Amino acid sequence: MITTEDAAELSGTTRVTINAWIKSGRCIGVTHLRRGFKIPKWQFEPYVFPVIQVVSEALGTTDGWQILSFLETPHEALDGLAPRIALEQGVPGRRIVDLATAEGH
Repeated sequence: MITTEDAAELSGTTRVTINAWIKSGRCIGVTHLRRGFKIPKWQFEPYVFPVIQVVSEALGTTDGWQILSFLETPHEALDGLAPRIALEQGVPGRRIVDLATAEGH
């Protein structure tokens, strides 16, 4: 997990933009005991980042904990892989979004 400042540097943007992305579901940010968010670094990988906002919309939430839970929980339809791991292994993002849509309804 990284800070919003680290995420801004990693993605070539500003902390304000990262916070806006979190609010809109484009980026996963989970509330931290202290002020601000903690952000999973892996979401900025090119095979994950384009899927985040679509998954957020499919789940019907911008809550970082809910999006993170979906992406990190093993799923039967993915042969027991978590959606994030499935993406890393080349499963198309559309399949992950379809699963999120099914869970969101």
